[in-house]
Amino acid sequence: MPGPGMELLGQEEIDEAMEVLESGFLFRYGISIGDEMDPRFKAKVFKLEEEVAKLAGVGHAVAVNSGTSALLASLAAIGVGPGDEVIIPGYTFVASISSIVFSRGVPVFAEIDKSFNLDPEDVAAKITPRTKAIMPVHMAGNPAKMDEIMKVAKDNDLLVVEDSAQAFGATYKGRFCGSIGDIGAFSFNAYKTLTCGDGGMAITDDEELYKRAFAFHDQGHSPLRGGVEVGERPFIGLDFRLTEIQGAIMLAQLKKLDYLTSTLRKNKARYKEILSDLPGMEFREITDPEGEIATMLTMIMPTAEIAEKICEEIGSQVIAKAGWHVYNNMEHVLAQRTVTEDGCSFHCPLYKEKGGNTKYSKGMLPKTDALLDRSLNISIGVSDPNLSAGFGTTIKSSPDEIEQKATQFKEVAAKYLK
Repeated sequence: MPGPGMELLGQEEIDEAMEVLESGFLFRYGISIGDEMDPRFKAKVFKLEEEVAKLAGVGHAVAVNSGTSALLASLAAIGVGPGDEVIIPGYTFVASISSIVFSRGVPVFAEIDKSFNLDPEDVAAKITPRTKAIMPVHMAGNPAKMDEIMKVAKDNDLLVVEDSAQAFGATYKGRFCGSIGDIGAFSFNAYKTLTCGDGGMAITDDEELYKRAFAFHDQGHSPLRGGVEVGERPFIGLDFRLTEIQGAIMLAQLKKLDYLTSTLRKNKARYKEILSDLPGMEFREITDPEGEIATMLTMIMPTAEIAEKICEEIGSQVIAKAGWHVYNNMEHVLAQRTVTEDGCSFHCPLYKEKGGNTKYSKGMLPKTDALLDRSLNISIGVSDPNLSAGFGTTIKSSPDEIEQKATQFKEVAAKYLK
C-alpha cells in the first residue's frame, strides 16, 4: 500500500462516510435556507478544519481538494504573482514547482543539505531583489531547518510557505510543521501520512491570509459563507473545495495519527539500531528526532558506485534516479514548458523588467546531485517507487518482518561497505 493512512483504513472511515451518505448532503455547505442550515447536514469539512487548526495550534484552516491546491491557495494568500521569485529545494515533488508557475511566479532552486531539505546557507545566497518567498519542504516527514530558514526570511523581509505535504503530524521543536511559516500546506493524497484518497489543507495564524486562501479556493467568497454572497468578494477565485465524504474520512484518519506516528518512529528506530554499525554509511540528518514522521529511512553511502550496487541487489534505485522528486528528472521544468508558447511566467515582461532571467539545467545543483547520487531510501511507512522506496516495510509489518528486512539489507550492504 502507498502510505500509512491507506494501511489503516477501516470501519471508522466507513462509518464516517456513511453518515454523510445517509444525510444526503455531499457538498461542504450542505443546503442553507437563509442563515439556517438543514439539521441533517453533518458539516464534516467544517469540523475537519476546526480539528486540524486546533491540532496545529493555529487560528485557521482551509480544506481543499489536493496538496497542490493547498500550495496554490497559500501562494495566492501571500500574493505571489508575475515577477516574483520563490526559493525551493531541488529535491521535492513537482507540485512545489507547478504551484509557483501557475501562480505566475518563478521557482528558484536551492541546494539541499544532509537533512535532504533546503540548505539555509544556499537559500540566503539565492535571494535577489525579485525574491518574494521561501518554500521549505519537509521531505519524507523530516522537518526542514526552520529556525535558520525563518531567520533568513526575517533578515530579508521574505514570506515563508511551508510545503508540509509529506509531513502531516510532524513537529519541529514542539511546533506543528506547517504552523511555523506564514502559511503551510498539507496533502491527503494516498502516498501521504493520512489520506482520504486525495485532498489537502492550508493553515495559518494570520486572519488576512486565511481570508485570501479561503477566497481563492471558493470563487472569491468570504470564509464560511452561508446563502448567497454578492458584493464582498476580494478577488476572482477558483473551486478547490473538499467534499463532505473526504472530510468525513479525514476525521476518522485524524484519530489514528498518534498511533501512526508512534508506530513508525518505533519501527524506524529498530531499523537504525540494526544498521547503525555499517561502516562508512550515514543516516540522513534528522532535525528533530522526536518530531519527524519517520515514513522513510534515508541512508548516505560513501560513493555513488556503492549505492548503485546495493540498490541493484535489493531491487531499488538511488534517489537521484528515483523519478519526479528530483529536479534533474523534470524535463518539462528544465525546459520551462508551460501551457502557452510564450513561456510565462518564466518570460513574463514584468519579470524581465525586474532583471529576471532564470534558466535551468541538469547539474545546476552540484551539492544536491552528489548527495542524491549516493543515497537511497528504505520504506518505513510510504511505499513510493518515485522516492526510491521499493524496498522496506509498512506500518502493519510485524517486528519479525522488520527484523528480516533490516537484516537482509545489512547483509547486502556489508558486501560493499568495508
